[in-house]
Amino acid sequence: MHTTIEISTDYITLGQFVKLTNVLESGGMVKAFLQDIGAVVNGELEHRRGRKLYSNDVVEIEGAGSFVVVKKD
Repeated sequence: MHTTIEISTDYITLGQFVKLTNVLESGGMVKAFLQDIGAVVNGELEHRRGRKLYSNDVVEIEGAGSFVVVKKD
């Protein structure tokens, strides 16, 4: 099951998204995590913090679980 993360904009960057999930505490930790380990976005390994995520994208973060992006109306 995916945890839903709501955004109020059309998209969010992967780096901002990981920070929003409260998995990591700081932007520096997010940067290092994505460079070293990465996250799986819609089934593909991603290391770019600037990767844009849109509504219904699924992000899997090792050790934290699976999240789905949902845009607030």
